[in-house]
Amino acid sequence: METLKLKTNIKCSGCIAAVTPFLDKLPEIQKWEVDTQNPDKILTIESQSGIDEQKLIESLEKAGYKAEKI
Repeated sequence: METLKLKTNIKCSGCIAAVTPFLDKLPEIQKWEVDTQNPDKILTIESQSGIDEQKLIESLEKAGYKAEKI
């Protein structure tokens, strides 16, 4: 299992709802969650296979959000 953590600007449940279709269509992602209580709004992604970090960041940008590896 591979885990990737990204700092994002996903702030609330409405933001999570906006990114859900973009993250759910990436087949390599098994599970994801955003810690909106953390000041850095940490997105944690779990995958059995490798995660294409650039593809993930581009998907979030299409949804209107930013992410950077921490």
